[in-house]
Amino acid sequence: MGRLDGKKVLITGAAAGIGQACARMMAQEGASITLSDIDETALHKASDTLSADYPGQCFATALDVTSEAGWTKAVQEAEAAMGGLNVLVNSAGICLLGSVEDADLASFQRVIDTDLTSVFLGCQKALGVMKPYAPGSIVNISSISGLVAGHNLAAYNAAKAGVWLMTKSIALHAARKGYNIRANSVHPAFVDTGMLDGIVGQRDPEGTRAKLAAQIPLGQIGTVEDVGYAVIYLASDESRFMTGAEIKLDGGLSA
Repeated sequence: MGRLDGKKVLITGAAAGIGQACARMMAQEGASITLSDIDETALHKASDTLSADYPGQCFATALDVTSEAGWTKAVQEAEAAMGGLNVLVNSAGICLLGSVEDADLASFQRVIDTDLTSVFLGCQKALGVMKPYAPGSIVNISSISGLVAGHNLAAYNAAKAGVWLMTKSIALHAARKGYNIRANSVHPAFVDTGMLDGIVGQRDPEGTRAKLAAQIPLGQIGTVEDVGYAVIYLASDESRFMTGAEIKLDGGLSA
């Protein structure tokens, strides 16, 4: 307990899945948390639930991560609510299946905007606010699909690979400027979330999940807590010498 005492965290995609798990686990470690999501109803439900368990630590701000103005507002509101901002967790994302021939331009652009452009906007807007509250940490949730391609993941592969390399660029920029703000990426394989449910579909979901688990050397699908533990480490001062790096949470798949 207390690994994140004094940390002031803004998390995107925090109404569900990985983002929500990170919010809860980071609050448990002592951080103040501002949850953000485009789904305002789910966002406030998640925030109210978390506030009941961790009173005075949890706040909420609605955010469309593809909106530059939205990011400016969310970062300002997070700073005002928590009295600062020194950790950003970019967790919001979508996955639309499609090969380079199957995907249409609109769906491709939607994935790029939600999964990649959002990270650019978030890091750009947050850096200026985070500097006075250093040491700071940016944690970008990429995917093992940013390192290993799939035939039907043209947009998702491109977006998550972009997050991976852009994180390194941000890390080097912050280090060069002497901001004392680190940036690292996390690369999960299949994780048991609503996004996975969308990929699995309604036809034989258990069989499909078993096939996905069989692709993992450890023989299992990951949990949101598996990702949360990595995010806690990267957000904490325990990882103070780690920047421009990536953590693979793939059960050995990429090996």
